Amino acid sequence: MSIEEDFSRVLARHVVSAGFDDLTPESVTAAKQSTLDTIGVILGGGGQMAAIPGVVDLVKDWSGKPESTILGFGGKVPCVDAAFVNGAMAHGLDYDDHLPEGHHPSSATVPALLALSERLGGASGKDFLTALALGQDIFARIRTNIETKQDWHLTPVIATYTTAAACAKLLGLDEEQTVDALGIAFSQLGGTFELAYGVGHDLRGMYAGFSAKAGLFSALLAETGVSGIKTSFEGSAGFMNVYFGGKWDRAGMLAGLGEDFRGSTIVYKPWPSCGASHPYVHTVLGLAPKIGSVDHIEKIEVFGGDFAKRLSEPAERRRHPATVLDAKFSIPYTIALALARGTVSLGDFDEASRTDPAVGAIADKIEFVDDPKYNWTSSLPTGAVRVTLRGGETLFTETSHDETPGSTSNPLSWDDLVAKFDDCCGYAGRELKPGAREKLIEQTRVLEQVSDVSALPALFG
Repeated sequence: MSIEEDFSRVLARHVVSAGFDDLTPESVTAAKQSTLDTIGVILGGGGQMAAIPGVVDLVKDWSGKPESTILGFGGKVPCVDAAFVNGAMAHGLDYDDHLPEGHHPSSATVPALLALSERLGGASGKDFLTALALGQDIFARIRTNIETKQDWHLTPVIATYTTAAACAKLLGLDEEQTVDALGIAFSQLGGTFELAYGVGHDLRGMYAGFSAKAGLFSALLAETGVSGIKTSFEGSAGFMNVYFGGKWDRAGMLAGLGEDFRGSTIVYKPWPSCGASHPYVHTVLGLAPKIGSVDHIEKIEVFGGDFAKRLSEPAERRRHPATVLDAKFSIPYTIALALARGTVSLGDFDEASRTDPAVGAIADKIEFVDDPKYNWTSSLPTGAVRVTLRGGETLFTETSHDETPGSTSNPLSWDDLVAKFDDCCGYAGRELKPGAREKLIEQTRVLEQVSDVSALPALFG
């Protein structure tokens, strides 16, 4: 294989050649919505993640050149450190955007681009949106054209690569430098699905920070002249062969490149929990009127496949999660919340909620039923629930992810995202500056008209 044939060069050429006028209206809208949505979940995450204040103190203690803002906490630190902290908050609530197939294209890239825009100064809204839309496009192309065994965690693995591409674009790197940025990023790809499977740790919420920092750092190193691996994508020990056993669709990744910007497929969450839990939440909310009082419930059977099993067992720890993150990745807990409170909201994951006897009593009635027909293959899996009432009546419903609020078929509107942003702001670690939320909402709505994107993170410093 010659260097010129590697797919990293195809991607680099795409990144360098594409401009704002090449983007589709749908991809521009998605990039603007993702900017608003990601900043909101960063603010909310900073106020709800117990580990974050210590991380902020550590980064500030390192000091360094004051380039970029730590959102919701204030103060400026070197841009790669700001990308890390803001990225660590961006996925902390598991409220960030995702693809219909699963995984999160923006929680690393938006924080990295915001930090870089402050370092650069003068980056326009059009430049920012172009870089973000390209990163989202490449993320979606990779995600939807590979086979995965749920061993590597696709979000941090892919996001490091695509964040490097997006930052290379905002820096104005040429084709060779962009190949280098991708090759440098390749040496930093990491994170397995144990991030999702394990309980009792903080990294499940923080992993986007590592990808944000690594992607941005890779682009900055390439800018200085550091050369990267030229065959990072298709080499014998490259991205596709090592991480995915060579099982990928090159033609699928290439299809419509430069014309079809696939960030337009991104969807936004109405509930702050793992996307795989949403079909179950929607299902039980639909069953609730038929159930009546939760006291009528004898038992609840949750039908799921490989990934749902991971979010349902061990049963006791999933029914009574010990931490905020464990609760967000528990199907039994989110189902119990939905039935007990009629929704799943940001305030429902604190210790008081996790120890609420009313929620716990419902969770104790939930049993997992393993059924491979609900395995996670391409799109996020269908959720199925059977409720047995005390009189013996059974109620069974299954819901595909595409039927849930926030899905491709039932998307959140701009007004919905504004309401979600406002809700997140209410959980920020400190009071916002007067008028900050209103200015951000308005400026992201017309982001292509903004002359200097560094004004956005400055609102929340």
